[in-house]
Amino acid sequence: MLSLQETIRPSADLRNHYNEISKLCKDNKEAVIITVNGRGDTVSLAYEEYKNMKARIELLEVLAEAEDDVRNGHVAPMEETFADLRAMLQEG
Repeated sequence: MLSLQETIRPSADLRNHYNEISKLCKDNKEAVIITVNGRGDTVSLAYEEYKNMKARIELLEVLAEAEDDVRNGHVAPMEETFADLRAMLQEG
């Protein structure tokens, strides 16, 4: 399970303490929530953490679509599916 620590910092810190915020994101794998007038505005996240989070979201979307297909009866027999996969692999 994803366990991402969060820190809240005012927007002035982004300008005045960028290196510190960047270090928190990269070294501690923290999401830094930037506030403007006391309200959440943006989130700073290490690039690697962003890519990992994006990949997990994309996988969840694919799984949700697959679950919806099963629920609605849009499935093919297993033998047919594996035959299609074998054919695709042989072409590639």
